[in-house]
Formats: sequence, C-alpha cells, structure tokens
Amino acid sequence: MRKDDRYGRDDRPVPFDKLSMNTPAPQSRTYLITGMSGAGKSSVVRELIALGFDAIDLDSAQWSHWVDAAVDDALTPEQGRDWVWREDRVAALLAKPSRAPRLLAGTASNMAAFYDRFDAVVLLSASEDCLLQRLRERGAGEYGSTQAQRAAVRELIAQVEPLLRESADLTLDSSGPVAATVRDLLRALDLTAALPTPGR
Repeated sequence: MRKDDRYGRDDRPVPFDKLSMNTPAPQSRTYLITGMSGAGKSSVVRELIALGFDAIDLDSAQWSHWVDAAVDDALTPEQGRDWVWREDRVAALLAKPSRAPRLLAGTASNMAAFYDRFDAVVLLSASEDCLLQRLRERGAGEYGSTQAQRAAVRELIAQVEPLLRESADLTLDSSGPVAATVRDLLRALDLTAALPTPGR
C-alpha cells in the first residue's frame, strides 16, 4: 500500500455545491470532520453534542486503538505505534441508518477505507503555531502534551495535512473560538436549519 493511500483517496471529491444532486437530503447525510491533532475536532464534537446534534469523536478509545507499526514509519503519531480506527465498529456505525445529520470526527491512517461512506469530508485547519500551542496546553497523559509527541505532530503536519486537504470537500479555518468554528461548519454544510428544537 502506498503511503498516500492511508490518508488520501483516488477519486476526486464531488464539488460540495453539487452534493444535493448526488446524495440524500441533508437530514440523513453523514459527514466526516478531520484535521491534525490540535485542530479542534474533539472540541467541535462536544459543542455539536451540546447543541443536540448526533456527533461522535472517532479518535476516542471506543472507536480507535493503538497498533504496532514500523519503527521507521514517519506517518505515525508515535514511533512504532499507530492510532487507528477500529474498523469493525466504525463500519457497523456507518451501516446504521440515521434520520438526522450525523457528524463524525477523527483522523487515522486507515480512514481512507471509509471515504465513500461520507457525504462530505471537512478539514479543520490552523497554523502550525496554533496547533502546537493547543497541544502544549493539554493535560499530562493527553496526546501532544510531551515534547516528543509535538515533534511527531510537526512532522505529520508537513506530510499528512496536504493529503487531507486534497481529499477534503471543504476546508475551514479552526484557529478561532470553537463556537465560531461550529457556526462556520453548520453554515458550510447547510445545517443551520437542522439545529435540534429545544424540548424535542
């Protein structure tokens, strides 16, 4: 498998303004929110859940796990180990029908296997300085809190983010407050009308 295959996809994304002609109605679409460590994926998921959306962080231990990797593999978050989606669980999740928009977030080297299951892929992007500063602010034990992990992230930004950008249907600047990122995300996906009604 070519390294590019792990994060990129061979088919060119359908222009997002044409999605309405080729995919289900917005209410039943499934979206992937991706980005590098520190881009704000988990924070966006928490905000979406607070708003009442069906949102899941695929980078959590429920949906991802560590696997052995080649020691000289430069595209892994830690030397000799890779954090990948649990493919059986993610496949089962995506097979479940949904009557409401479903927003999943995560980045993994095996994500390309699922690109065709998403109606749109949204890349959250911020400057390297912004990403690394957010990682420095993480608590002990969280990924990116050590200098070695941040050095790995710096390398991944250079090598992996271009692949994510090529595969994304939309790219959003996530350097601002999470509320602003979520607002821009919902507008870009035409989901403002899908905001859950309080009490329902």
